Amino acid sequence: MTRKQKRLAVIAGGMGVVAVAAALVLVALRDEIVFFHSPSDLLTNAVEPGTRIRLGGLVANDSLNRSSGTLVRFAIEDGGSEVEVEYNGILPDLFREGQGVITEGAFQPGSPVFVADTVLAKHDENYMPREVADSLRKQGVWQGEGEAN
Repeated sequence: MTRKQKRLAVIAGGMGVVAVAAALVLVALRDEIVFFHSPSDLLTNAVEPGTRIRLGGLVANDSLNRSSGTLVRFAIEDGGSEVEVEYNGILPDLFREGQGVITEGAFQPGSPVFVADTVLAKHDENYMPREVADSLRKQGVWQGEGEAN
């Protein structure tokens, strides 16, 4: 084997090791990756029930409904569509109608209601998550400048 062939064999072996490592990382993270969707995205890209996603937009005005205990229902809108959300827990202090929000959870089989297990908020009342702001800009609903951290 010539020196050039040995060098190519070492390079090919190194690339093989990197490819196997990358494949292992992707397989390990497959269950941990959560994709962001807006209500309008859900009209065009159906999500299978039970698949964890992040759903973001603006909390629709007059949609907040507090049931007994900590069960809360509200709607998330983006100007083009609206999705009903159910959350069992204590909402962040800055959660209010007309503000940006990101929820994390899944749709249950046979139900159009998104069941959230996490409601994400930020310390600033002007906060608009980047994904939400980008989606709302596409819909022509959000005119704000960038995001507020």
